[in-house]
Formats: sequence, C-alpha cells, structure tokens
Amino acid sequence: MHSLVRRLCVVQAPGGKWKGRLNAGGVTMPCTLGPAGVTQMKRESDGATPAGRFALLFAYLRQGARGLRPRRLPARTTRRDDLWCDAPGHGLYNRPARPPLRASHENLWRADGVYDLVIVLDYNLRPRRQGRGSAIFFHLAREIPAPTAGCVAISAADMRRLLPRLSRGASMEIRR
Repeated sequence: MHSLVRRLCVVQAPGGKWKGRLNAGGVTMPCTLGPAGVTQMKRESDGATPAGRFALLFAYLRQGARGLRPRRLPARTTRRDDLWCDAPGHGLYNRPARPPLRASHENLWRADGVYDLVIVLDYNLRPRRQGRGSAIFFHLAREIPAPTAGCVAISAADMRRLLPRLSRGASMEIRR
C-alpha cells in the first residue's frame, strides 16, 4: 500500500455474515461487520451493516492512541462525555451528544479500546431518516474477532497501516 487510497471497498466474505474483506488500494485485509451481514434496508438495532457508498467524514481519537491519528481526515479528541444518540424519534437521533441524555445512546469512550479511533461514516446523516440506523462507524476490531453492532472494524495493526494512506475525501463502499 504505497499510494494514497481514495476508495475503500468492503465485501461480505464467505464463512459467516459478519466476516468481511476490506480492499484498500490493492491491499486486502479482514474486517468485521454486523452479525446480520450487509443489508440494503438498514433498520435501527437490526445488527446489519448498511450497503452503499459513504464518505469518511471525521474521526474521534482517544488521547494516547499511538499511531492512530489520521493525516488527511479531520480528527477531534474523544472526551469521556462524548455520546452518539441512537434513539429513533429523539431530536439528536444519529448525532453526537453530551450528557445528560436520557435517550438511548452509544458512549464513544469505551474501556475495550475498539473506539480508540472512530471514523464517522456519512450514513443516514443528510437527510436523516428516523429508525434507518445510527452510529455507523469505521473503528478498531476486538482482539478476538467478533461481530460489530453494524459498523465496519479492522485490527489496530491494519488501521495503523491504512491511516497514512487515506486520502482527503476518501469513501467506503460496502456491498454483499
């Protein structure tokens, strides 16, 4: 992977709906998806990863996450109180939020390290449709591979290899 990568391509792999392959500039690496695999009709909490082409908008980066700073993607430091609302019908649905938030939400500060780097995908943001899925991110995979809630995840080692090569304006295409 020597030149800049503008387009990432994710496909569902044989051997389990949540197993995928991510191609980045001719380099292929394993990735994990939601337990329901890839779908064209994403719904909130269905465990599926949405199909389509999505811009990589910006990143949340946990302070001290070595080697994970994107070079050409806007990044902000994750705070302990960073949340992402996933409650359909709430005014902040599929938006960043801060406490107090009584509605259902994703905490962006996690102890397990999978959110040490979170890249927000341009899924269901503009226009935002209630109940069509929220908090669809590109983030780090667990050490022992397991499905995500609907995001795309790769190992920290693969993310460190990929980040220096991501071009400004990069996108991710997800398909079956």
